[in-house]
Amino acid sequence: MQTPGTLHIVATPIGNLGDLSPRALDTLRTVAAICAEDTRHTRQLLSHFGLDRPLLALHQHNEDAQAAQLVARLLAGDSLALVSDAGTPLVSDPGFRLVSAARAAGVRVSPVPGACAAIAALSVAGLPSDRFVFEGFLPARSAARRERLSRLAGETRTLMFYESAHRIEETLADMAAVFGGARRAVVARELTKLFETVLDGPLSALHGRVSTEADQRKGEFVVIVEGAGDDVDARIAEGQRLYAKLSEYLKPSQAAKLAAELSGAPRKALYGGE
Repeated sequence: MQTPGTLHIVATPIGNLGDLSPRALDTLRTVAAICAEDTRHTRQLLSHFGLDRPLLALHQHNEDAQAAQLVARLLAGDSLALVSDAGTPLVSDPGFRLVSAARAAGVRVSPVPGACAAIAALSVAGLPSDRFVFEGFLPARSAARRERLSRLAGETRTLMFYESAHRIEETLADMAAVFGGARRAVVARELTKLFETVLDGPLSALHGRVSTEADQRKGEFVVIVEGAGDDVDARIAEGQRLYAKLSEYLKPSQAAKLAAELSGAPRKALYGGE
């Protein structure tokens, strides 16, 4: 009976090519083929290190169709590697369906750890890192984004987000509006790259700086936001979330009264009317 191959989940650099580990290089050098989110991008990476391996496109549009074929190759004895464009695969990147199918078929799935933008940002943020929540990319539309943020307003763990250059200013504005402008946060931009910056401060100040400095709106971003502090902060944040939802259906005063009763937050913190 044929011994199945191994599916290697290989982390690649998020910027600085020196972060590709020797083990990752050995793995990429020896597998039968490499599954890549963007084969053109991965070919450039391989070329830099003098590697020439077959590349197979695996992205969100074809993963369902490709997974069964790739598992068949693994069961036939081929070992494969999975990489994303940058960082650790499956962290806001394709690969979940392939990994799930491989494990269901009894194929060994082995991690080759390395760079991850979210963890790199957390490590330098100076915010509590013992308990955190990774939310990936927020919705593109402001209304949906604020709705998602409102659900997180009472979260006491540190919050981690990815964001793109063309939405970072709007996202910080929405965060300040929902979480409060005084909430501490960090904006990590272009990590490990030449123009890396890590800004920290209240959300309102971070939004102000990003909105006035064009360079701070370029590149790739990780935003780390401090969780709701004590019980009072958490109750107010939950009350604000409930008020935002209830006010869609009730008068503001009624929505505030009900939100205050459900959350335990002071009514005046939710609505300034009588």
